[in-house]
Amino acid sequence: MDSQAAPLTGFGAGKVILLGEHSVVYGYPALAGALSRGVTASAVKARKPQLALADPFNRAQRALLTKAFLRAADLCGNPSVKVSLESELPLSMGLGSSAAVSVACARVLLKAAGKKESAREVAQVALAMEQEFHGTPSGVDHTTSAMQELILYKRLPDQSSGKARGVKSPRPLQVLVALAGERSPTKKTVGALRERQARWPERYRRLFREVGVVATEGAKAVEAGELEALGDAMNVNQGLLAALGLSSPPLEEMVYRLRALGALGAKLTGAGGDGGAVIGLFLEPEPAAAKLLQQGVRCFTSQLAGPRAL
Repeated sequence: MDSQAAPLTGFGAGKVILLGEHSVVYGYPALAGALSRGVTASAVKARKPQLALADPFNRAQRALLTKAFLRAADLCGNPSVKVSLESELPLSMGLGSSAAVSVACARVLLKAAGKKESAREVAQVALAMEQEFHGTPSGVDHTTSAMQELILYKRLPDQSSGKARGVKSPRPLQVLVALAGERSPTKKTVGALRERQARWPERYRRLFREVGVVATEGAKAVEAGELEALGDAMNVNQGLLAALGLSSPPLEEMVYRLRALGALGAKLTGAGGDGGAVIGLFLEPEPAAAKLLQQGVRCFTSQLAGPRAL
């Protein structure tokens, strides 16, 4: 890599789960889409692989990020580059920020090493970082980011990877992403759900199974261009997430605000808990986003699939 050359860059998209969070961990399908917003990694020549981190990371986060980065660098042959990060994603809000970091780093490290940058190669390197962050991730976040499209994903048994296929839409599939307060730590939300599931296993197995069915139905609706049916599936999924104990008053309030603004369907996305991100499916999301921004709600729009306007 020429020290005078422009920095190499790699992009990792954020993600939303349209249908299927939590149940995907247990092997049921999830419908997930890559956002237009994400993380960009930039690399310049250095004596050894290193990650340059600015605020807002604390000491523990820096140590974890550095450890994950060095593990990815090792898989790429330890290219001699210094990598910095720039993010457009709010952290810890269920939008796949850690996976976006992992994919962005994987792309730029593979570039610096002169290796292939296929979605498969990127996902393999990103998985190593995600395992440092989460131990045994479902794989849906980094796979969605690496493929950078709408996918139907199913985790393989006892693995942090799975099978994914692209889901095409004949119509533009546009969402509004709104933030509804600070989110509970994922470990706390997942841990409480695991305890309830252990106490009443058959009841929770039925709910997870139904979430998986709704995700499969939603993918078929996308491919048929039936966005109203997809919206209804999202509303049903929100009800199931509430039944699983994963919603909260701030999330429910935002869900109903989006529906009142014309969303075909709206639900939380990610782990859920006391707050986090809510997504609404709109034929035209910009007017609703403008109203929410005027009201002080942090939000943005993104197209997940379908033909794009010229």
